[in-house]
Order: sequence, then C-alpha cells, then structure tokens
Amino acid sequence: MAKPLEGKTVAFLVATEGIEQVELTESWKAVEGAGGKPSLVSTEAGTVQAFNHLDKADTFDVDAVVGETSVDAYDGLVLPGGVANPDSLRMHSGAVAFAKGFFDAGKPVAVICHGPWTLVEAGVVRDRTLTSWPSVKTDIVNAGGTWVDEEVVVCTAGPNTLISSRKPDDLKAFCQELVDQLA
Repeated sequence: MAKPLEGKTVAFLVATEGIEQVELTESWKAVEGAGGKPSLVSTEAGTVQAFNHLDKADTFDVDAVVGETSVDAYDGLVLPGGVANPDSLRMHSGAVAFAKGFFDAGKPVAVICHGPWTLVEAGVVRDRTLTSWPSVKTDIVNAGGTWVDEEVVVCTAGPNTLISSRKPDDLKAFCQELVDQLA
C-alpha cells in the first residue's frame, strides 16, 4: 500500500543553531514515516546545532543551502521553532524569501513555537489565523494575523494551507496535521 507522502519532498528550514531539537526530529520522523523525504535546508552548508530548550543537543547535516536550492524542489515547508532559530532566520533575507516562496507557490507550510517570526518577517500572516508560543502573539497580531491559543490550527484562508502549533507538547497533533495536509 502506498504511503500518503510517497514521492514528496519536504524542506525543513533552519538556521545554523538554536533549533528546538524535538520540533525538528518529531516532524522529520512523521514525514519519513508517511513515506516522504525530508530535506534539511539552512543558511549555511555543513551542520546545524539543535538544542533541548537552552541546552545544546545534537547536530544535523545540512542537505541544501538557501540560495542554492529552489521552492520548486519541494512539496511543502516545515519551520521548527526554538527561540534563536527563527530569530536568526528572519534576519537572513534568503531564508525569508525562501519561506515566502512557498506561499507564493501555494504550497503547504507548517510552523511551530517561535517559528512564525520568520513568517511575520516574510509578510505572509496578514488575514491568516495561526497559533504559536504565546510570546509571539503580539508580533502575529501586529502583522495582521489572528492569533489563537489552540493545540494545532489549519488555516486555508490564503494561497496555501498553513499549519501551526504552540509548543513541543502539541507535536502529536502537529505531526498528524502536517502529514494529512501534505497528503
């Protein structure tokens, strides 16, 4: 029996450090488990440093570098959180443009925790409903989005599907919606 994401490649956009490890690894496993191919895209080649909250965790090999790959190579995008990761991404014009490109192409995007900071910078949250870590609420509202405090939110009020969750405790629901919406 075919798996729902068979033949689909999903970009995981991260900075060089500060990625919340469990948000990366659990959603990565969900994509793989559904038959998809996850690909780690970063702002630099080499490896990236993940964290378990504030403590260094594992490193992961980068598959592609922003600016050397294209949105066309992927069927969807995942933006893991952590505080430093999206804060760094939103300061990298290539990363912001890459994330925005998924909206322009009408492709699904999934974001968790502090990850919406990258989307705020890309100017794609206006008139969208999403959730995040509570401290990101004001940024989302100021960017014209509607913030809700829910485990997982699926917003289809735009050119693409936007899946969002608040925190690692929401990963089970987040990963299920990620697979369902990408399928």
